[in-house]
Amino acid sequence: MLHKTRGIVFKTTDYSESSVVVQIFTEKFGLQSYLINGVKKPKAKISRNMLQPLHLIDMVVYHKAAGNIQRIAELKNAPVLLSIPYDIIKSCLAMFLNEVLYKAVKQQTPDENIFDFIFNAIEWLDNATRGLANFHLVFLIQLTRYLGFYPHSEGASGANYFDMKNGVFSNYRPDSLSYLSPPHTKNFEALLQSGFGKIEDIKLSNDERRYLINKLLEYYAMHIEGFGYIKSHEVLEEVLG
Repeated sequence: MLHKTRGIVFKTTDYSESSVVVQIFTEKFGLQSYLINGVKKPKAKISRNMLQPLHLIDMVVYHKAAGNIQRIAELKNAPVLLSIPYDIIKSCLAMFLNEVLYKAVKQQTPDENIFDFIFNAIEWLDNATRGLANFHLVFLIQLTRYLGFYPHSEGASGANYFDMKNGVFSNYRPDSLSYLSPPHTKNFEALLQSGFGKIEDIKLSNDERRYLINKLLEYYAMHIEGFGYIKSHEVLEEVLG
């Protein structure tokens, strides 16, 4: 049976001389693997360029509930990304976020809320002209809302510490070794309260940004089993200066 669904490309892996297996986070079925034949041929109906990380797509797919690998009948980029593939900062941001998403979003059941958040955030990044340096920080914090470990904001204003283990703000240093202390707590709280629309109002030094992204990745690793180490943030830090 054929189904129409939107999707977000997570990972493309070579399968044979001309075929690939693409892992796509779909609106209708969650994370699914699709075998696509002939993508490397000169006149391929679905080309490799259409399957770049975090590209947004419309698909018509064959779906079997018990199937490990699905098939695609039709695929098109919609909307077509106009700046992310060609802007070095945006492409590095996309590479970093793609690595995080691939390790964090694993459900094979539909979740329209997290799908809409990721889809809309990618569209925002593609159209953005300001605030790029803080985009990944706000994205990671907001993503935790859908992954089940969004920080509790009660008592955040004026708090001295953020307890990463329990996800709470406090005026007292936590017993665990995983926490934020002044001035990092205040900056983290500002990012927590910010949406993408106010992202450029947050002023952070490059050193502070590096510190907070490392702490956020530590926070993810604490709350997602098997999350592991993220490599691409080192490249991103170089690009952001």
